[in-house]
Amino acid sequence: MFYWLTELSDGGDLFNLFRYITFRAGCAFFTALIFGFVFGKPLINLLRVKQGRGQPIRDDGPESHLAKAGTPTMGGLLILSALIVSTLLWARWDNPYVWLTLFVTVSFGLIGFADDYAKVSKQTTAGVSGKIRFGLGLLVSAIAGIWAAAYHPDALSMQLAMPVFKDSLINLSYVFIPFTMIVIVGSANAVNLTDGLDGLAIMPVMIASATLGIIAYAVGRVDFTEYLDVHYVPGTGELLVFTSALIGGGLGFLWYNAPPAAVFMGDTGSLALGGALGAIAVSTKHEIVLAIVGGVFVAEALSVIIQVLYFKRTGKRVFLMAPIHHHYEKKGWAEPQIVIRFWIISLVLALIGLATLKVR
Repeated sequence: MFYWLTELSDGGDLFNLFRYITFRAGCAFFTALIFGFVFGKPLINLLRVKQGRGQPIRDDGPESHLAKAGTPTMGGLLILSALIVSTLLWARWDNPYVWLTLFVTVSFGLIGFADDYAKVSKQTTAGVSGKIRFGLGLLVSAIAGIWAAAYHPDALSMQLAMPVFKDSLINLSYVFIPFTMIVIVGSANAVNLTDGLDGLAIMPVMIASATLGIIAYAVGRVDFTEYLDVHYVPGTGELLVFTSALIGGGLGFLWYNAPPAAVFMGDTGSLALGGALGAIAVSTKHEIVLAIVGGVFVAEALSVIIQVLYFKRTGKRVFLMAPIHHHYEKKGWAEPQIVIRFWIISLVLALIGLATLKVR
């Protein structure tokens, strides 16, 4: 919204700052961060009163989790509120990729909210049917895929860009839409599976968001794309404002989610943030890089898939418990130890993902 203040500029005054994506991205970060600090405690108190016994804890989970009973969930509302308000204030409203990403984020947030509400109101870990959540997620992702294809340059529309092999484009044709659905739904559910320990999901989400924000800014500038020899996607630079707001909101949430958590993110936050990462990757044509940057999320999802398939086939388990962070809990690792080590891995993977911009 504040971008329109540039119309008051003569080219050399304070209003001219609003033309710069980097300036507005910084403002979006601090706006979301302050929003989180100001409204975090009141929201947590409201959730605690409304939810009573808080998020139900699985009986078959690690015993240490039983001590977390009574902790309120739906903390993702804090992140999403800060993210949406900040993005609307500082991003350009005429940018289709910003609206695409907001659409996916809010839609998956509503799906997650419905699931959290069902769990809390019925005091069960079941929530909304998995088939319903999956189906709605596919619908939202299909719309996002069509949306992205419509605004991508003709040379890139329906194409899959390859990292490192930068001159290579794979024409997916109409398979691009199902591919987009897999990327966004897969990302949303992978982050959801990762959200099992205090602070475990939010930091890798912020690291991945920062990485994708840098990529979005780079591929949205023709001078950067010529230097890096990557595909130019005009307009994606504005997503840096969105990712900066996400990081600010995420830090505001982490202030209260750090061990011992005063609030859980819940599906409201994890599905929304995972969907947002997928939408940004699709918008910037960096879907494969997302799998690298979000390697922690991929590992968490694969551990569940492997566990289920292997158990159905043999009646035995590969991991002591899935997702994989619970496996390490069962092995005796302390929760902060697991969380911080996963953060370190996420940072390393993010650097590898950024390296694909230059390596060829």
